[in-house]
Amino acid sequence: MPQQPGAPRTAEPERPSSAPVELGDLAALKALAQPRRQRVLEHLTLHGPATSATLARALGLNTGSTSYHLRELARYGFAEETDSADGTGATAPGRRERWWRAIPGDRRFPPRSRQSPETRHVMDELNHHAYAADLDLFERLQREAEDGPWADAFPYSRGSLRLTLPELHAFFEEYIALLNRYKRPVSEAPPGARTLLTRFLAFPVPVPQPTDDGGTPGVDLDDAHVPHSGGTELP
Repeated sequence: MPQQPGAPRTAEPERPSSAPVELGDLAALKALAQPRRQRVLEHLTLHGPATSATLARALGLNTGSTSYHLRELARYGFAEETDSADGTGATAPGRRERWWRAIPGDRRFPPRSRQSPETRHVMDELNHHAYAADLDLFERLQREAEDGPWADAFPYSRGSLRLTLPELHAFFEEYIALLNRYKRPVSEAPPGARTLLTRFLAFPVPVPQPTDDGGTPGVDLDDAHVPHSGGTELP
């Protein structure tokens, strides 16, 4: 779910719709900000349709809890029932289980400048839980990475750019277009392809305060290149 620069990002469904939809409803944002609900939606996004029982086993919850969170996600359009485990809607003979899938879409949070104080509080909570979970997962999977080619499948980079706000918006849209260019359903993925999590984060450096002598302290970020994982420097 891409969104405007400066807003957090939620779990990203496999088939995004072409038209972005802004999540401006406070009740929907509160529903999405619940930590366990984020875990449920992330699991549906990464692993496909699931029942409340399979979610409960995977996430260490009880089925009553997962059923409730699934209903809340469905209430606000983030998840829906499906008739089959592959999410195609084809009814399996004799199947009585209730399967749920993440609803794809290009969902964007309102820019922070248009968020009310209450919305900002909810978004801050969503950010806190989502980013902490992402970092924990990255570190855990990196430690547990198996031997072989996929042991090197943890690229990351840190760097800096000097941009105007319109340039930042253009940069962000190009990034989303790049993701969509490589996005495809499981049925069209070549042999050996695996699901990868991607995260984008950018924020402005605080404006330096003048020193007593009239100068401005700080690092010249144009020279602060930090290597990617793998040793390639940022431009």
